[in-house]
Amino acid sequence: MKSFVIIGLGRFGMALSKELSRIGHEVLAIDYDPALVSEVADYVTHAVEADAKNEMALKEIGLSNFDVAIISIGSDLEASIIATLTCKELGIKTIIAKATSESHGKVLSKIGANKIIFPERDMGTRLAHNLTFKNIIDYIELSSEYSIAEVKILKSWIGKSLLDLKLRNIYGVNVIAIKNDDNIDVSPKPDKGLEQGDVLVLLGQVDDISALEKDSQNEQ
Repeated sequence: MKSFVIIGLGRFGMALSKELSRIGHEVLAIDYDPALVSEVADYVTHAVEADAKNEMALKEIGLSNFDVAIISIGSDLEASIIATLTCKELGIKTIIAKATSESHGKVLSKIGANKIIFPERDMGTRLAHNLTFKNIIDYIELSSEYSIAEVKILKSWIGKSLLDLKLRNIYGVNVIAIKNDDNIDVSPKPDKGLEQGDVLVLLGQVDDISALEKDSQNEQ
């Protein structure tokens, strides 16, 4: 079990707090709005009302005891920066910060955030792929160059092996797992035959996965 501190209880921070708690982690949720703190209190380990711009208030809460800090403040740049700086000064090893723009993200990276997330942008990208390609179940853009996609296999792929499909040779993508219901085969063998209901988890460059998506769509 890991311990998380989440600073900022907007829609993203609220959902993250509840889900991390639901799967069994210790969660400290912080926001300046007492109504939001009250709303999340029954779901998380601790909920505290504090202003992220108040460095002393954050330090008094005891953030240094947590494994991961998630700064989920988007609209208030000053609060986002101060909270990130404070978590860095307190020695929290992993700091994940939400950004609303590339420039915002660059600032947070420079002052100590280990990972920058863009929830709205990422959700828009994922939805665009899901709406455009019927066999795409999920799509995650890791960077401007690489992404992960979950692709339902085509009927013509059933019974064939990964070796037969030659996805790496043709498209330059790697099959990192095969999922079927609750089962997952990580780093599957090249001679593994595909079955009805299989989903391929692919890792590759954005353009390569897009090319595979388009070719697969033509076979639907």
